[in-house]
Amino acid sequence: METVFSRPSARAVVLENGRAAMVHSLKYGYYKFPGGGIEPGEDLISALVRETREETGLEVDINTVRAYGMVHRIQRGDHEDVFIQDNFYFFCSVHPGGHAQKLDRYEEEERFTLEFVPPELAISINEKNIAAIPDPVLAERENGVLRMLMKEGYFHARN
Repeated sequence: METVFSRPSARAVVLENGRAAMVHSLKYGYYKFPGGGIEPGEDLISALVRETREETGLEVDINTVRAYGMVHRIQRGDHEDVFIQDNFYFFCSVHPGGHAQKLDRYEEEERFTLEFVPPELAISINEKNIAAIPDPVLAERENGVLRMLMKEGYFHARN
């Protein structure tokens, strides 16, 4: 009998001066957008605010949040257990919130740190280190989002 677990995820797209706010895994050398899965009782925006605060120490300005869309569905597992994650991306602005990073065990092990990086750098680092990443789908998904944003001109005229 197959068990299906579903947990939507909210990701913050923060663009500033031609760079994106990315969380860098110092352990595996990849970049991802701040964010993560919703917890019981949360909606996507609440998860976006909480996860961004936890991973970066920055506060999301709720008045600036607008949907970019569901970009990628991940399905992992075998014939008995399947995990599905829909990843929703939201444009938003952030500001210092007086909070330090509050990483969970997984994030601490990866040694996440916030960096504002040019999209080309994040893409090249993710591609270079793809073999070392335990979940390469994550880096591939983030590269896809970065490429879409570049193609749509978000790193030039719109920020």
